Amino acid sequence: MLTEVTAVRYVTPLREGGSLPGLVEAVDDGASGPPRAAVPTGSAASPAPYVLKFTGAGQGRKTLVAEVVCGGLARRLGLRVPGLVGVRLDPVLGLGEPDPEVQQLLKSSGGLNLGMEFLSGALGFDPLAFAVDPLEAGRVVWFDALVNNVDRSWRNPNLLVWHGDLWLIDHGATMIWHHNWPTAPAASARGYDASDHALAGYRPDVAAAAAELAPLVTEDLLAEVTADVPDAWLADEPGFDDADAVRRAYAEALLPRARSIHERITLEGATP
Repeated sequence: MLTEVTAVRYVTPLREGGSLPGLVEAVDDGASGPPRAAVPTGSAASPAPYVLKFTGAGQGRKTLVAEVVCGGLARRLGLRVPGLVGVRLDPVLGLGEPDPEVQQLLKSSGGLNLGMEFLSGALGFDPLAFAVDPLEAGRVVWFDALVNNVDRSWRNPNLLVWHGDLWLIDHGATMIWHHNWPTAPAASARGYDASDHALAGYRPDVAAAAAELAPLVTEDLLAEVTADVPDAWLADEPGFDDADAVRRAYAEALLPRARSIHERITLEGATP
């Protein structure tokens, strides 16, 4: 389960994303959960900053589910991603916001939202200033192929450089099959076009990545990852009896894909 914290202040909108995420300060409310990787949880005396993605945003709760599944999977595979928490938000925090769009977003997102650890001082990935070796590039490309990430192009890398390391962010536009579950078997069996991938020009060693990472994607691992998704974000999904059935559907789409997706990754046309 996600560790839960409580938002105490809305700081500012982050307008880089289409869902209008915001920077908030939050404190630990004493709930239990797994440890996080990047910055310490704020205490009552010292709130910690988080990038908040809202349940009331236009993309809906499936964006948050994708963030939890992909973020948890990436971390367990050894890729660098910001830690995730559940953030309890009181809509009253929106009363003092001058921007009507932000105010409405806060008002419509009362309850549990998704927070990502704020990597203070991180820089946006610049291919002209930061080198990526083929092994690391291959691991990122393989992972993006696994979850069918369509939002890691050179135009919008969704990569940060923090303390000299490459960090992956923004996984809301992944696993497109969960927007139409009856098509999931066919959609998850398709290949992945990486010719426009932000790291395609670094000669990614996809074969080495597959040999290392594919055996790690097991039923047990996927059950652990999907267990982090709150029941409330999976409730009332058409065609499923309960939240656990939806969790199994994510695992059933990802498990066979992990075994063979490296054979269906297209890198032709990538900029050298």
